[in-house]
Amino acid sequence: MENNQNSWWIENDLKSRYMAASTTYDSTRVVLFGAPMDYTVSFRPGSRFGPKAVREVSEAVEEYSFYQEKDLRDMKFFDAGDLYLPIGNVLKSLEMIRAAVTSIYLDGKIPLMLGGEHLVTWPAIEYLAEQYPDLRVIHLDAHTDLRAAYLGEAYSHASVMRLVADKLGPGRVYQFGIRSGDRLDFDYAKTNTRLYPEELLAPFSSCLQELRDYPLYVTIDIDILDPAFAPGTGTPESGGIFPKELFGFIKQMASLKVIGTDLVEIAPAYDPTGATQVLGAKLVRELILSLSR
Repeated sequence: MENNQNSWWIENDLKSRYMAASTTYDSTRVVLFGAPMDYTVSFRPGSRFGPKAVREVSEAVEEYSFYQEKDLRDMKFFDAGDLYLPIGNVLKSLEMIRAAVTSIYLDGKIPLMLGGEHLVTWPAIEYLAEQYPDLRVIHLDAHTDLRAAYLGEAYSHASVMRLVADKLGPGRVYQFGIRSGDRLDFDYAKTNTRLYPEELLAPFSSCLQELRDYPLYVTIDIDILDPAFAPGTGTPESGGIFPKELFGFIKQMASLKVIGTDLVEIAPAYDPTGATQVLGAKLVRELILSLSR
């Protein structure tokens, strides 16, 4: 079923699309779109400007990836632009994100969402879990994001993986790189998630075989990286991984059944050098290539 109307996206002009994106939607496999929302952040706002910033610097990144030996110019992917989300209206924004993911899925394509805060992940997973009862989620982050509520709000970027874990059931969320969270979060994780603190590649490799059996959603918070490499984020946390590890992880994603993914929490105002944005653009390239099997 193809979407015969551009009813949910705001199509960017050619200059503001992610580099090498196709100009038509119908023939593409991967659909990139932005969810510029940062209404529930607990420290520094500004991640709603992340999707635009990543696109703007994408021309600084080569189309060819030596990591995967693939070239974006050989792939068919569409950049649908950013959703027009109503600023401050959390529930309506989540509803619109879910509608966008639904449309992409029903058209037989894979959504690649750019945040925005991490709460934008929730409606995507909520919808896809209803289509795939055996869905598993891979969560890359510095923070557990397992609060039952934050400042009285259940819908928060600090609570997004609690929503996901409660939706999917015990043992279906795999958390890597975690190095910060409330004591109650870690207690909850002991019986409800598969939590691998601080590291990524070694524990992920140990899970790789079992994950091959399931449809997967992969969510990447840029702050899994050490802030030495990605300072442009709302809640930086020292002690993170190196970019090389993250590129290695994305390469291995190509062997798995990934049905959706996102990259969130890039806040360009906190990195005037632009290094975080360029790194984000490179990660998007690797995600597109990994998904374009």
